Amino acid sequence: MSLAPLLCWGRVGLGVVAMAAPRLPARPWVGDDADRPSVKLLSRSMGARDLAIGLGGVVALREGMPARRWIQAGAICDAMDMVGTLIHFRSLPRLGRLFVLAVTSSSLGLSAHLARRSV
Repeated sequence: MSLAPLLCWGRVGLGVVAMAAPRLPARPWVGDDADRPSVKLLSRSMGARDLAIGLGGVVALREGMPARRWIQAGAICDAMDMVGTLIHFRSLPRLGRLFVLAVTSSSLGLSAHLARRSV
């Protein structure tokens, strides 16, 4: 089984969670600031981004079309999330920043692998 559908559905799931419960994915990343309305707004916006990219990939795969560009778009988002985390590394919660780096780097690596395979 290809990992591409799992990657796309995972992004959809993250998007739905971030939009419905924005503090949940934000708290490990930014700590107590996740309760701030502005952070909830940003979390929901990022959730919409992930939902759109994930659904684009899911639909492409279901229709037998290449999902490569959708997967690459997700990889770019993951890379930028990593860069942002590294820029603010010292001000972020210790375990949360490591968790975010682990998740984003894993997703980035898988996305790069799948994009090379022209899924």
